[in-house]
Amino acid sequence: MSTYHPLSEAQAIEYARRIPNLFQPGSELTSNEIGDGNLNLVFRISEKGTGQSIILKQALPYAKVVGESWPLTLDRARIESEALLIEEGLVPDLVPHVYAYDADLALTVMEDLSDHVIMRRGLIERNQYPLFAEHIGRFLAHTLFFTSDLGKNQQEKKIQQGRFINPELCKITEDLIFDDPYRDADTNSIEPHIRDAAEQLWADSELHLEVAILRQKFLTNAQALLHGDLHTGSIFIKPDSTKVIDPEFAYYGPMGFDIGAVLANLILNYAGQEGWSQDQESRKAYRAYLLQTVKDVWTHFEANFRALWNEHGVDRVFRTPGYQDHFVQQLLQDTVGFTGAKMVRRIVGLAHVADIDKIEDSVARERAQRLALAIGTSLIRTHRQVSSLDELLAIVTQESTVERGFVL
Repeated sequence: MSTYHPLSEAQAIEYARRIPNLFQPGSELTSNEIGDGNLNLVFRISEKGTGQSIILKQALPYAKVVGESWPLTLDRARIESEALLIEEGLVPDLVPHVYAYDADLALTVMEDLSDHVIMRRGLIERNQYPLFAEHIGRFLAHTLFFTSDLGKNQQEKKIQQGRFINPELCKITEDLIFDDPYRDADTNSIEPHIRDAAEQLWADSELHLEVAILRQKFLTNAQALLHGDLHTGSIFIKPDSTKVIDPEFAYYGPMGFDIGAVLANLILNYAGQEGWSQDQESRKAYRAYLLQTVKDVWTHFEANFRALWNEHGVDRVFRTPGYQDHFVQQLLQDTVGFTGAKMVRRIVGLAHVADIDKIEDSVARERAQRLALAIGTSLIRTHRQVSSLDELLAIVTQESTVERGFVL
């Protein structure tokens, strides 16, 4: 039995060599540590001459972004591996294949997706992905429906829910999204030029009430197995393919949290076009693409979700006329609120997004930051009154036309 230790690149090669049916005996293997996240080591193992390659992802017992003073459970590697296997069983074309999982080393061996790009980078480069909305809408509908009481035997769901109690990583979300941005927390990362906007967040008791409502849902509303961290950095993409990765934050929570994460990251890139578009015309065009994608994600999700409910719903009571409409309406409102919360934390919380932070022009970066905060807070404030996805889009458009002062 192995004893846990972080692998070196040489050790990663030797581990990969022992996996059956992947590489030729005695072939030359190379390893590159390619992880740029906060929690893991990621090795790409390649076979010279054949092009065969795999990914070894190993959990670290601490958060890289902080260091060993922030310990983390290694069980998250099991959670990620099991979540990927569940997702692969539901939407096999939309996740990487898992070859093996090693509990002792907290290690998952999976398909290499080097022919794809991280979606966040693709959006920063202003690429368009015509199939993304259909793909991610289908991913969300199938993974959320078939792990919920709507589409899964309810006793089996309770057993499965117990395997995804993920307290340490949930604690990160609970603090970094639903607490720290709304107070002067040590973990916050705030550029001086938007300090005034952060202080307004901390003093806004009406906004805090809406955040408290969202936080309570995140803590208690165990609707379905969530990915838990479904941002554009957790999606590999190319024009004809979408692959969702990194579900180590997976747990049973409110469906709208995953949907909102996707929408929030599209809108964060929308705000970032203050720095990435070269002129007003190109900015307008790419923002129109992003907003259409936001709308299409929800449209594809809702159509798939309702179709699955109508064909595969397991509960007689949930077929009561009107209940499906009620559920979807509540889900939309949750989605809008979580979209806003995910946007706010990426501007004033611990971990930001390259869509905005990598803007070199400080004036354009400030415009993007203030716009993202304005959209995010408006979505949080109004989420319980929203009745259609068009209202979310209207908020984004309205906030984009507001003239904002700057403290430079």
